[in-house]
Amino acid sequence: MSRLSFDSVDVLIYDPVPSNRTATRAALYALGFRRTETVSTLEAFVESVQKNPPDITLVEAQGAGEELCDTIQRMRQGGASYNPFIVIIVTAWEKSTALINRVVSSGADDLILRPFSTAQLGARIESHIERRKSFVITTDYVGPDRRKDFSRGAGAELFDPPNSLKMKAKDKLSSDAIARKLDSELKTAREKLTSEKLRRDSFQVCILWRLIQEQPITAGQIPPDLAKLQALTKSIEGRSRDTEFQPAVEWCRSVLAAAEGLSLALDRNASMHLLGHGALSLHQVFHPEKNAADQLSEIDATVTIIRARHQAEALAS
Repeated sequence: MSRLSFDSVDVLIYDPVPSNRTATRAALYALGFRRTETVSTLEAFVESVQKNPPDITLVEAQGAGEELCDTIQRMRQGGASYNPFIVIIVTAWEKSTALINRVVSSGADDLILRPFSTAQLGARIESHIERRKSFVITTDYVGPDRRKDFSRGAGAELFDPPNSLKMKAKDKLSSDAIARKLDSELKTAREKLTSEKLRRDSFQVCILWRLIQEQPITAGQIPPDLAKLQALTKSIEGRSRDTEFQPAVEWCRSVLAAAEGLSLALDRNASMHLLGHGALSLHQVFHPEKNAADQLSEIDATVTIIRARHQAEALAS
């Protein structure tokens, strides 16, 4: 590892246990890291990432693994105010299928079990400098592509995320050169994240519209598919503002108005008609190359697959 230099790399350690933080910091110091910050709460971790994004972070899952992994995926989903592509290594004391699945679904780069040696940690860090996995973007997931192990949806385009850890540790660029390179790569990656999320989320809104057509809805009760449709539409509306996709904002409002009508058990036929028109029009904003027939064909083919899977799961249970 002599060819790597870590003295300018910014590291953030999140761990609620003081002895763990000390051990992790000592191992990093032995590897040559000199710019290390530690925090003891998840709230402090999120605040630090947003205010001063590190190049790499080590986060402890023990005791709050589900909350931590949800936080990591929200970070990966991205915002313009911070770097959603930092290298993230999750640490834990015990290995379980549930934990592995949560970490994989979170978009973290790696999971390492305690107690780990300095050499083991160094090898893992080096792998994310030399051989970091490409990222994939789907409706529910942004992070390293692991489709050899877990399906992430057909047709998802891969891209190499900005890696400031590599810029500092291997490329050894000057501070000014790193700032310029990182800013440029972040701009490109954020644009890709935004456009791909909008394309996929708008398609998912159409899928949910089709699924909701068969679901009875009682006033005051919001079924999961309707709740997900509302959340996705609000996300699309927020991402579309002040972009080339500004026309999507009005269609998002139409979809949300129709969803509210359904949740209040108003005129179902009118609400479903408004929902379908709004969903398809929203999808068209992000897929102008597709005509109405192609849209419906692709949507219905996907819905057929989903329904068949649900039926199989119901029979199996």
